[in-house]
Amino acid sequence: MKTKIDPTIDSNSPSATPISDVIDARRVRRRSFVKTLAFGGAAVLPIGVARAERISISDTDADILRFLAAAEMLETDFWQQYTEFANLNGPYSDALEAIDDDMPTYVTQNTNDEFSHQDFLNAFLMKTRHRGVSLERFRTLPSSPVAPNQVLRLTNLMHLNVDTSWYLRYRSAGNPDFGDTFGQVVDIMDRPAIPTKDQSLYTANQMQAIANTAAFHFAMIEQGGSSLYDALSLKCSGLLALRIVTSIGGTEVAHFEIWNDKAGDTPPVDSGDGLVFPDLKQNAAIPSSLVMPRPCKFISEDLPVCSIIRPTSIPMAGATAAAHFLTNTGLFVGQSREFFNVLFGLAARADAAMRECS
Repeated sequence: MKTKIDPTIDSNSPSATPISDVIDARRVRRRSFVKTLAFGGAAVLPIGVARAERISISDTDADILRFLAAAEMLETDFWQQYTEFANLNGPYSDALEAIDDDMPTYVTQNTNDEFSHQDFLNAFLMKTRHRGVSLERFRTLPSSPVAPNQVLRLTNLMHLNVDTSWYLRYRSAGNPDFGDTFGQVVDIMDRPAIPTKDQSLYTANQMQAIANTAAFHFAMIEQGGSSLYDALSLKCSGLLALRIVTSIGGTEVAHFEIWNDKAGDTPPVDSGDGLVFPDLKQNAAIPSSLVMPRPCKFISEDLPVCSIIRPTSIPMAGATAAAHFLTNTGLFVGQSREFFNVLFGLAARADAAMRECS
């Protein structure tokens, strides 16, 4: 920057400030500013850089993150199974694309997100000198007989009871936190969401029914995750744990909004063996194409309706509620008693966390 000299000042005048002094003063101010940035101006640096070595969380916040890490491991396990089939050329991938051409891509992206969540949460726990979580000893369940990768799994996608009430809930002004209940838009009981035999042995309708089951399962899982993260965020004591829970929770919501819309695009089909998907576009009162949650009751019935994730209460959306819900959907068919003891133990500790603000 060039120094401007006032031509009206006589440099020979006793009252005039020498030009060299002006320049030196500016150099001093600049050096002082740089020192401020380096030593006292942490606020202008990214938080992750300025405080990378000083992070800590309470034991109760660790309990919350530990359960979420376990939940993400379980999610990652079944999303990986979906990805293996979605990216395999064949009738199953074609049936997913009959719902939307981008379904295999969305499945892969969702899977990658889950891997990032499980890896981050466990690494963060260990970085803050808290115990991480491992479910590897429970990786005992068989893959589908025709899965591309024949490895042991944590979850089972071959005997699902898919709760489809979320479809009506998010298209209604009702809210489970107020006691509202919703019926099933499709009855999916003890059904596979991935092929369990040579894909050429299925009829076109049977394969479409399997893909449709998967589509409703995608949204069922992600709406549950959205509620879980929201509910547990209210138990976080520290701002750092709160930041983590709400940041990851936001991606759960993004996932759900995609799958919410895609489920509405599932084609009507009769599998021929008891599973019937209706034409969801025929009911004008219940929009099939819906990304954003319909506004509903929130906090108090005398307040205006508000577009929110629901439910968000601990009894309906907390860790123990989530563990019961996933168990009832058949996701863990074949797991050991020890697995359930560990899962529900982690859930109980997360739900027992009490928000403490200093």
